[in-house]
Amino acid sequence: MQIQGLNALSDNYIWIISQQKNIWVVDPGESAPLLNLIAQNQWQLQGILLTHHHWDHTNGVEDLLAQFPNARVYAGRLTNKTYITDALEEGDQIQIAGETLNILETPGHTLDHIAYFNDQVLFCGDTLFAGGCGRVFEGTAEQMTESLLKLRAIKDDVWVYCGHEYTLANMNFAVIAEPDNQDIQARRDQVRAATQAQKPCVPSKLSSEKHTNPFLHFDQMPLSVNIAQHCGQESHKMTPSKLFAELRAWKDSLDMTGELDE
Repeated sequence: MQIQGLNALSDNYIWIISQQKNIWVVDPGESAPLLNLIAQNQWQLQGILLTHHHWDHTNGVEDLLAQFPNARVYAGRLTNKTYITDALEEGDQIQIAGETLNILETPGHTLDHIAYFNDQVLFCGDTLFAGGCGRVFEGTAEQMTESLLKLRAIKDDVWVYCGHEYTLANMNFAVIAEPDNQDIQARRDQVRAATQAQKPCVPSKLSSEKHTNPFLHFDQMPLSVNIAQHCGQESHKMTPSKLFAELRAWKDSLDMTGELDE
């Protein structure tokens, strides 16, 4: 499976999966740069994979279908878009570029969110980011907790292809949440250098996320203790979803100040 990223909007990624001249695209938030690339390479669009309904992941779909009307459009069963050809639910599988992708329902960021994965790749949209996770907009903390734990259960070797480049801000927060974690500090330094060199920090290995992304081990010590201390509670009295909610609220409060972007 050949995959390349295309920068879109201000910080989105559109993922292009190719098999010779045939391509499938994940979350086309805009169409113009993608159509230009398709024309340059004489590609044929076979399908569009959507992780959720937000405009910055779907705005390019109709323009793409105008040029490639026979392309399949895959999305979650709760995604309310008229152009969807294949409404998916957890446990479904699709065939893309000679590979099988499994479907997980991952609500929280939105209610319709899904992820596509196999033993090589994970397209997780805005549920999981490199070093972080998405905000909880439509779902609940309980739903997002369950979704993140589903992703944590996937094998370590997969590459994580998320929807946005937020890695530096995420790792700056990770250092705050776990100041004694040397692996997090080392990754933040690597991410800072890559960002300064204008190099992408995505994709990342899921094994790295499990060790250095606080939103994949909020229920484990010592981070769970740090979260409890931050909100003035006792970690052993907090459920996993409560730990997640407090961690997400902690980051949200710092996001508002802009200090994590430095």
